Amino acid sequence: MFPHGAAPRGRSAYSKGLYPPPSVPLYYDYNHQPLAGVNSFYVPGLERLPSYEWKPTPPTSPVPPHRTPTVTNRRKRQIDEYTPNVVKRQRLDSSSHPVIGSPLIRAPPPRRPDQVVAGPSRSSFTDFDRSYPSPRAQPQPQVPTIPDSSHSLQAYAKDKLSVQMVELFEACQQQSSDLARKETCRTRLQQDIQRVYAAARLYLTGSSMNGLGCRSSDADLCLVLKGNKRPDPIHVLSVLQRLFRSLSYIERTQLIRAKVPILRFREKGSDLEFDLNINNTVGIRNTFLLRSYAYADLRIRPMILVVKKWARHNQINDASKGTLSSYTLVLMVLHSLQTLSDPVLPSLQRDYPECFNPSMEIDMVPEGTKHVPPYISRNQSSLGELLLGFLKYYATDFRWDKQVISVREARALPKNNSQEWRNKYICVEEPFERNNVARAVHEKVKFDAIKAQFVESYRILQQRKDLNSILPVRAIISKESSRR
Repeated sequence: MFPHGAAPRGRSAYSKGLYPPPSVPLYYDYNHQPLAGVNSFYVPGLERLPSYEWKPTPPTSPVPPHRTPTVTNRRKRQIDEYTPNVVKRQRLDSSSHPVIGSPLIRAPPPRRPDQVVAGPSRSSFTDFDRSYPSPRAQPQPQVPTIPDSSHSLQAYAKDKLSVQMVELFEACQQQSSDLARKETCRTRLQQDIQRVYAAARLYLTGSSMNGLGCRSSDADLCLVLKGNKRPDPIHVLSVLQRLFRSLSYIERTQLIRAKVPILRFREKGSDLEFDLNINNTVGIRNTFLLRSYAYADLRIRPMILVVKKWARHNQINDASKGTLSSYTLVLMVLHSLQTLSDPVLPSLQRDYPECFNPSMEIDMVPEGTKHVPPYISRNQSSLGELLLGFLKYYATDFRWDKQVISVREARALPKNNSQEWRNKYICVEEPFERNNVARAVHEKVKFDAIKAQFVESYRILQQRKDLNSILPVRAIISKESSRR
């Protein structure tokens, strides 16, 4: 039915009410103003950007995604050959506003008469088919509420394993209060930093902003300094370390001289930890890219949270100890969902290159993602089926020695002999810089342990269909709940 290797475009979910409105209609926008709320983009002389607001849609009854007849003409997983559909793209009017926390909800783009959508995958547990808030300074900045997706998620939780995944996600996902706490600290820090670096802008990045965080997530910060001379990160971080030691609300500052140097510190009297880097702007770009993926389909956020908890419990989620970083794990999950016989996700960079242009000015990055329409796949696999498929893919299907994971291309690329990929155990392409984000896995014993964990977890979960068989659900929920 579809061209070999094609990743058809999805349908608009807007009219189906897949993202229920939050209980409290909050707003946030991005403006160029000094001493601001989340991610102010202020630099003297820059023109004010259009307001970036999040508004709730009128209340609608949650309706499960439209289910279409099963496609009988199956395609193999998208690996080495790929011929994407050529679809004429059009920028959307940025005046349309998504529901809070769901940046992909916009008016759908015009579709050609011959444009098709992805069909549902034929999968079961026994036969899984593979073939930011206003930048204006304010004492208590508003932050976007976490949308209540529980009702819509029930469409994908008709079995025990899927129900367990939803339960874990809802108990552990980052709450509005968690984000507000991080934002309050970021606002104070920016004000104090600007006493030393007047034009500095402090961005909250990573899982805190991309929708993939949990209650126990630390906060990543990027300090952007512009000038004719490129600042030395170690020098700047050393200056900030001295400054932070004088601040009453910061403690335990530690300068870490890694490939990307960071200043690690805690909010005083709490367990909230921050990692601050200098001018690592790719982190801002991939924050908004991952945020776009996170809200492209209701299953993405629960899926990623469960995988991260599984990996952490099984001690394969710590780059400092030679295993997988959380960022690497997220890309691995997205890749597995992009390369199904009927994709759950497309390549947003391929289909909307103007929205994720790596040379786009940092100030325009949040604005660019406003033009990405929703993608709703006709693949209606349950959460449990997708988790089993993820484990099976890396346990039995993926060729670690011959392939590179590429979310940018929505396929597995053949590993070449370049320095970036040569003699690397795991190759996961960074979507913007195109380097290997899995380079921390440089010991064979660690690589073997990672592979073995995929194999063993898939074997156990396939037999028992119980999330407790591969991670302690109640203990994790209890630990996250203690942070409230």
